Amino acid sequence: MSRPAFAHVDLNALRHNYQLARSRHGGRALAVIKANAYGHGAVPCARALAPEADGFAVAVVEEAVALREAGIGGPILVLEGAFGADDLARAEAFDLWLVVHHRDQVFLFEQHPPTRPVPVWLKMDSGMHRAGFAPGHFAAAHEKLASLPGVGEITLMTHFARADEPDELATARQVRTFDDATAQLPGARSLCNSGGILGWPRAHRDWSRPGIMLYGADPMPAEGHGLEPVMTLGSAIIGVRELPAGEAIGYGGRFVTERPTRIGLVAMGYADGYPRTAPDGTPVAVDGALTRLIGRVSMDMLMVDLTELPAAGMGAPVELWGRTVPVNTVARAAGTIAYELLCNVKRVGFRHADGPPA
Repeated sequence: MSRPAFAHVDLNALRHNYQLARSRHGGRALAVIKANAYGHGAVPCARALAPEADGFAVAVVEEAVALREAGIGGPILVLEGAFGADDLARAEAFDLWLVVHHRDQVFLFEQHPPTRPVPVWLKMDSGMHRAGFAPGHFAAAHEKLASLPGVGEITLMTHFARADEPDELATARQVRTFDDATAQLPGARSLCNSGGILGWPRAHRDWSRPGIMLYGADPMPAEGHGLEPVMTLGSAIIGVRELPAGEAIGYGGRFVTERPTRIGLVAMGYADGYPRTAPDGTPVAVDGALTRLIGRVSMDMLMVDLTELPAAGMGAPVELWGRTVPVNTVARAAGTIAYELLCNVKRVGFRHADGPPA
């Protein structure tokens, strides 16, 4: 019998969320499956979406090549672009699209021209100040790229810094900056990440780039957009004990029993991706009923309060996040974001299926 910790990936929910993203935005949508599809498994997720996705987006050329070698066709955009001539050569060989976000990447096309045109997404820094050409330099970069025979169709893009804050004016400023600087330039446009899709309809253009929303974690503070959770992180009770009031449990004795307490030991820890920073009281579901985390999360195990769940014993199923416990709820309790939790899942057994866990 193997350790019961697992991550179940509901591919029907993934397809539902992609369809919702494309419907909310309109136009075409690149499914962002970088970082191993935010921890969900890039190849199985891409295969599930391939019949309907307009294309995919990954961070680096290596991620794109892995998809091609797994048989994934259609457009694949590399969001960080080429780091050198070898990346540019692989983009040509594997029929990839490249983001260009600084001048050295323009020079690559000039110094190592592909033998057939490679489509480019030219990125503007409209206010996030992380990557992209300044608005005043954007048209010149576009003109230079358009003059190079190794550059194919040019799409214009930017990225929002605060789209998940619906009352923050920074996104509206970014949209105006982008529109003003590109008004005289040809080409399709792409502005919206998940937050932009859900919260900023005025920013909707030709292409969207849904990421976190594909996996069922709503990026907006007012949730309820109809997203379905894709990953269930689960395990089972592997030990039960009863302690009187006044007993400290776990490393550092952080939690002290306030009453006679029945404690369940769960095969799940921070080495599996569950956050060590989760405080006492973080929701956990045991056999479908909500209870709470108690004591500090250790590397391989954590403890839950079974006092109010007398029927839950050895082998009882545990959901750390999923349909009963939203991953956003765990993230907020742990002082982080759902992106980090999902990307950190490892060591557990992965299951990919059409539907939630049985």
